[in-house]
Amino acid sequence: MHHHGYLWTGPKDRFDEEALRRPPHPEPPPPDSRPELVRRHRDVAATFPASELPPLETAYWLVKPRSLVRGTWDEARDAADWLAERLAEYAPRFTAGSGCGAGSPGRHVASAVERLRAGGDVSLGFYLERPAYLSLALVTCSPNRARPELACPVGAHGSGAYRAGRLSG
Repeated sequence: MHHHGYLWTGPKDRFDEEALRRPPHPEPPPPDSRPELVRRHRDVAATFPASELPPLETAYWLVKPRSLVRGTWDEARDAADWLAERLAEYAPRFTAGSGCGAGSPGRHVASAVERLRAGGDVSLGFYLERPAYLSLALVTCSPNRARPELACPVGAHGSGAYRAGRLSG
């Protein structure tokens, strides 16, 4: 078991485009369906995995391009430390109602360690200035408890390795 970190920040109205954040239905529409329904399913099946937008269900980060993985950790504590670093990095941009006031980062990190050690995922979101949005996620992999059928986006990740930044190829 290991954990991948994901970060997305962008305009809040882009984040709110929920249709772009949903995976396609596992069963395509029957061939005799309305052409627009067939086309919509085909479009979603093609665009969802390639989109940088955070998925509605955290585990679906695993189907996104491996270039979106910001780090990989074997230990829950190391993954949570990355989360703490991101919270500190973005703290000056949090809006007053973001839910991450003084003292909150410590609670988020402690909760993340507990959740990751239990095999769960962590997903946090915060309003930033200009109306922007920050989405942070830590996804447990190999296997993911919520979606065990989803493969690891980076394959063999090495033992105990922390890889900050984007992973190459």
